[in-house]
Amino acid sequence: MKRILSFVCVTLMAALAWAEVSYDVIPLPRSIELSKKGEVFALTKGATVTWASGNEKMASNARLLVEYLRADANFQLKAEADVKKGAAIVLKIRNEKVKGESENPEAYRLTVNRGGITIEGATEEGVFRGIQTLRKAIGTDGGEQIDLPYVTINDEPRFSYRGVHFDTARHYFPVDFIKTYLDIMALHGCNQFHWHLTEDQGWRFEVKSMPELAKKGSVRQKTVVGRNSGIYDGQPYGGYYTQQECREIVAYAAKRFINVIPEIDLPGHMLGALHVYPELGCTGGPYEVWPIWGVSEDVLCAGNPKTLDFLKKVYDELCDVFPSKYIHIGGDESPRVRWKNCPKCQAKMKELGLTKEAELQTYINKEMDKHLSAKGRTLIGWDETLEGGLSENGIVMSWRGMKGGIAAARQHHRVIMTPTDYCYIDYYQLKEDWAQPHGIGGYLPVSKVYSMEPVPAELSKDEAQYIMGAQVNLWTEYVAYPEHAMYMLLPRLDAISEVQWMQPEQKDYEAFKVRLGRMQDLYNKLGYKYCYRIE
Repeated sequence: MKRILSFVCVTLMAALAWAEVSYDVIPLPRSIELSKKGEVFALTKGATVTWASGNEKMASNARLLVEYLRADANFQLKAEADVKKGAAIVLKIRNEKVKGESENPEAYRLTVNRGGITIEGATEEGVFRGIQTLRKAIGTDGGEQIDLPYVTINDEPRFSYRGVHFDTARHYFPVDFIKTYLDIMALHGCNQFHWHLTEDQGWRFEVKSMPELAKKGSVRQKTVVGRNSGIYDGQPYGGYYTQQECREIVAYAAKRFINVIPEIDLPGHMLGALHVYPELGCTGGPYEVWPIWGVSEDVLCAGNPKTLDFLKKVYDELCDVFPSKYIHIGGDESPRVRWKNCPKCQAKMKELGLTKEAELQTYINKEMDKHLSAKGRTLIGWDETLEGGLSENGIVMSWRGMKGGIAAARQHHRVIMTPTDYCYIDYYQLKEDWAQPHGIGGYLPVSKVYSMEPVPAELSKDEAQYIMGAQVNLWTEYVAYPEHAMYMLLPRLDAISEVQWMQPEQKDYEAFKVRLGRMQDLYNKLGYKYCYRIE
């Protein structure tokens, strides 16, 4: 695998530096007005970044800006609050709303003139987005002085939801790499981290009231080699995230204005839990943490009252750890074969007056919806959850194409578009399978991701407002290491970031490819692995 990665990934730390500052970054800002006179502001090493004291979020922004330029460009600045004269970079919240100015909380204005550099945001989050634009414009080798052309940039994202998913259940990834993943998201203007925590192949969230759940449910005794070949490696595989580690990741993300959305899938993909609590299954087990890939027919028993008690207890602790107003319940790929032959499930159907086993999943979904709503949280589910009806506040994540999203928007449900054809970055990104690390199959090149339009033309103007945004998903059946995960993510994240951020009429794939070359210089400097070819 290392040989193949070296073939397709660029890892050189001594890559060519950017020749000059350029504001043509990824994602491209909405408006860039360069001075026609060609003046520049000279930013020198040791210059000061300042902000108004008493604002800890802005102080964090300033410290991160200093950290970014040191890492990206070997360029040292200092952060100091309340510097009235002589500060080279000023971070500030706009004092008054100018007529016609955007009400988007992530809007910002970046100006460079004889007085220096000012990043003024509608909120601290807007300032942070402007900081990302500045660091990308500066590039990788600042020298002793950086000459920044005078400019006025006005920018804001198109969508409020700009998501990136990561499956750490099929394979466990260290906390430090989760932080790197968040750093990469921040660089690209993404603001929602969808964290997939449980699966048939491993339960990776600590539940303190049920300590055996993670200790035992996270460990599979072996893992299949290749695509369910029948050959196994014979090695136990495990790992889970403590609640303290989860809180640490939430705090790290918050400083980068990224919301962490946890997912515990139900009622299927639950063998990690059933292994520990076999009484929650229809057959009573025994169950093993699955060593293969695919969809198991063993799911939670919908007719057992202990099932909902178990789920509510788990989600109570999940909500205590994750402050996100969005909580993902999964709801996808849940076979009903066991329910059809289960006396408890059939009795529950009779009690509720149901005629189809599928309606049992709707019953569970609605019970969890009520439970989460009582906590002030909003349920997100894969598009299967729409089949039996959702509450008014439920959000649909459309993955089986866009049809589910269209149907949901027409029912006035909020929608996140993440169809497999455009957003499943566990697919190969080059046509030659042999030239890439082993993957699940499929073909999703950068150009296809870039061509995505999250708002279907079939929707009316009123219906279109329910499209919250778009998200790429990285599933990890065949992605076991951080380097491979970064390779699958980049540069397809560049493409989706422009889909998420820019207005459709502003997108230009040929211009994007030019801008992408500059981003790759930054990846080289930071040690990020990526696919150097794009198709």
